[in-house]
Amino acid sequence: MRHGLFTLLLVTLLAGGCAGTGVRDNEDRSAAQYNVELGLQYMQEGMNQVAMEKFQKALRQDPELATAHNAIAVLYESLGQIDQADHHFQRAVRLDRNDSRAHNNYGAFLCRQDRWEDAEPHFVAAASDPLYEAPELVYANAGICAHQAGDLQKAELYLRKALEAEPEYPIALRRMAQLSLEQGQYLKVRAYLQRYQAVARHTPQTLLLGVRAEEQLGDRNAEASYRLLLRNNFPDSPQARELFGEP
Repeated sequence: MRHGLFTLLLVTLLAGGCAGTGVRDNEDRSAAQYNVELGLQYMQEGMNQVAMEKFQKALRQDPELATAHNAIAVLYESLGQIDQADHHFQRAVRLDRNDSRAHNNYGAFLCRQDRWEDAEPHFVAAASDPLYEAPELVYANAGICAHQAGDLQKAELYLRKALEAEPEYPIALRRMAQLSLEQGQYLKVRAYLQRYQAVARHTPQTLLLGVRAEEQLGDRNAEASYRLLLRNNFPDSPQARELFGEP
């Protein structure tokens, strides 16, 4: 799925953001934040209507709570209400320019709208926060977005930054293998896949990358091994159909 990674990050990186900058009664703010947290739980359980009610209540209690705008933006996007999502993401980053989660989420949203040039500054803002607990996720998001936009130089830059932050990050290793294949750097594909295999299970995507790289490198044993794993473990995958035809 093209944007599967971004969807995962949006759900997992919402909680714990900073509050907005407006001056509000502490009791109202605490109540609003509590409703945001309840809404997130409901959203993760697929109870979107209840989640929306909680987020809307939080915004009534505190219209300047950045985490509430961030959360409701994610929900609006999941419901296909893109304009509403964009509006609330913008509010979130304006209310709290230091909220790295909101910047990352908004960057991912913009990338899904094929707005790479608009997305990049938000990824940079999120990753530049020295206290951000998972910079590899943001850099990987930026790299994937750049790759989809056809900016291979930026894609490589950000994916390398992801691996500098976390050398064993599987998503970045897989994406670097893909990028290396497209650039005709087959030895690098092999190296990235070896690193990937040391920390994660092969997927149909990584196995097909292995087949394509070893075809070019002329290692028939390695190519046959990748083919066998793909046929045996993922016989119904699009990658298996690509190699072996329809069953």
